[in-house]
Amino acid sequence: MRIILISLILLLAFAANSQEHAKVPQARFITKFKFTIYTGGVIIVKAHLPGVPDSLNFILDTGGAGISLDSATCSEFHIPTHKTDTLITGIGGKQKAHFVFDKSLILPGIEIKNLNFHVLDYSILSSTYGEKIDGIMGYSIFQRYIVKINYDKLEIELYSNGKFNYPQGGIILYPLFSSLPIQPLEIRDARKINKYFYMDTGAGLCFLMSDKFVTDSAVLLKKRKPLITQAEGIAGMLQMKLTIIREVKIGKYKFKRVPTYIYEDKYNVTGYPFSGGLIGNEILRRFNVVFNYGQKEIHLKPNSHYNDPFDYSYTGLGIYAYDNRIVVEDIIKGSPAEAAGFMIGDEIISVATDFSGNLQVYKLLMQNAGKNVRMLIKRKNELMMLNLQPVTIR
Repeated sequence: MRIILISLILLLAFAANSQEHAKVPQARFITKFKFTIYTGGVIIVKAHLPGVPDSLNFILDTGGAGISLDSATCSEFHIPTHKTDTLITGIGGKQKAHFVFDKSLILPGIEIKNLNFHVLDYSILSSTYGEKIDGIMGYSIFQRYIVKINYDKLEIELYSNGKFNYPQGGIILYPLFSSLPIQPLEIRDARKINKYFYMDTGAGLCFLMSDKFVTDSAVLLKKRKPLITQAEGIAGMLQMKLTIIREVKIGKYKFKRVPTYIYEDKYNVTGYPFSGGLIGNEILRRFNVVFNYGQKEIHLKPNSHYNDPFDYSYTGLGIYAYDNRIVVEDIIKGSPAEAAGFMIGDEIISVATDFSGNLQVYKLLMQNAGKNVRMLIKRKNELMMLNLQPVTIR
């Protein structure tokens, strides 16, 4: 099960990528700070709000149209919100948003002022990761600063907008930009296709294609057998299909046998037919990346994770964290989870020999295609041992 966070507002700027650089100032270093990686490569940054004593967890999301706060966080810290008619659209549906206007965000070494946060219920994200998610940092940050992400050091550097001296090696991409980057990719399966895809650091997956694009392009080999799985978006849980695609190429870099989600895009958040879907952070984390929205440039340089194996395992089991408990919330019919005898409401006590109660660890231990994963559960106050046998997606 993967988390998919998109607030795609399709305000495409079809300006030429060539720019006059003569009067562009040199970018200036501002600050740097650490981050944490969650399942699927999603980036979590610690930040503060003025008057709020606790540090808050924000997802860094190029697929986010602005910046946002969780409604429960606003309630807990008595942050006033204002009702609006603004619709926030993402995978999972549309929601009307409340706002927190003219607020600052405090990161190590910098206070970012005059931000307007839209407010949504992110409880599903918190239960998915087993940690409180207080908000999402998107376009409102990327438009103000050059963002340099080093996945080897788990470190982010912020620079003022301007001409940037990129690290030696790697490549510079020149995507189209609306409020998020849109990059042409070359994909291969039944045939080769060149298509625009969104670059989404908030998507904890490798690759996603809209069902309309898959159908119209006939890109998938007929032998593919997509499996039903569950994902999470801003409006809650939804089902998708999961398969693999033979090759995804970004710039000069090729990835083989890429796990791929197929999404029934009822609200056309992927912008088809212009865009075919998105490339997520399970691929992007394999590069150290510089996002330079001001100059419409992105620099990619392979890092130590470039050759990490992809996760091809499939369980059909959805587990979530609630009140310090890990609970089964979803079982796909005909899946290994159903075959193992899981039931909705089962509490996970251990996975393999791990009793930590850490949702992130449990999910990693379940990524073991073809092997038997022993799981201790509690059902109606009775302990039971179940044997889960993840299969390989095809």
